[in-house]
Amino acid sequence: MSPVRRCSRTACGRPAVATLTYVYADSTAVLGPLATYAEPHCYDLCAEHSERLTAPRGWEVVRLLDSSAPARPSGDDLEALANAVREAARPRERAAEAGGGGGARTADPMEVARRGHLRVLRSPDN
Repeated sequence: MSPVRRCSRTACGRPAVATLTYVYADSTAVLGPLATYAEPHCYDLCAEHSERLTAPRGWEVVRLLDSSAPARPSGDDLEALANAVREAARPRERAAEAGGGGGARTADPMEVARRGHLRVLRSPDN
């Protein structure tokens, strides 16, 4: 199996470059840099599908990508918000398993700390 994540769109085999998350409570679609790991309630999109993305009528699209910027994650607050939304969208059972209770948990080498559903990730430059 290839370690490269592929676009979630049907019949598209191109490599994913962005992650789409829906915030249903706010009628918002958040399109940001490719998430560190695949989430079940997020959609990985290739460059073509992320550029052509439209949201349902009445919804707002928040794009955290800058086509002139490098593909690596930036440190701005909107990206942190998008990551928090992704984490909050995880099912409660998985969040409880990952959040503690003394049970076995797979350690994410990028994770530095955790508070509730928010995570602090190590900079990829370090």
